[in-house]
Amino acid sequence: MGDIRRARKQYQTPSHPWEAARMAEEKPLFKDYGLGNKKELWKMGSMAKAIALQAKKLIAKRDDKQAIKEKELLMQRLIRYNLIRPGDPIESALALSSKDILERRLQTMVVRKNFARSMKQARQLITHKHMMINSKVITSPSYIVSAVEESQIGYSGNSPFVAEDHPERPEANVKKQIAEEKAKIEGNESAK
Repeated sequence: MGDIRRARKQYQTPSHPWEAARMAEEKPLFKDYGLGNKKELWKMGSMAKAIALQAKKLIAKRDDKQAIKEKELLMQRLIRYNLIRPGDPIESALALSSKDILERRLQTMVVRKNFARSMKQARQLITHKHMMINSKVITSPSYIVSAVEESQIGYSGNSPFVAEDHPERPEANVKKQIAEEKAKIEGNESAK
């Protein structure tokens, strides 16, 4: 069973730590998704492998009543997390990669929904309790966001980022740049 006080490792490490080809593949993902360490990337890769392994087993057991039920549950879970579209066959679960799961992380969603300017800022907002989903503060950047929760991402109520004119908000900077450009244009027209 395992010791209660000791959590089981949730990822598999690479067979060799210094493979140049693997490191070259990981580097852009690491940079694009603002990961804190390699362990986060390996967790997402292990999650994709676990889904593919479960799908393989279920594809092989087509007639079993229990397999049909498990297949439906797996498909529901993948649809709930927007990893596959409704109506896609279970074979589409085999094509999932760590990049697909990285796109569903809260840190990535915060940047994509324009709550932060960069992955680094998104990570900081989450860990410093400025972001919430459905009135619940989430402090883990690697939280996997479901399709329903995607529209419920926002700033927490006691966060200073709630104010629309906060200087670190992306929208405030865009509004400021637009105002500066208008002022330049008006200044150039009045000088003529």
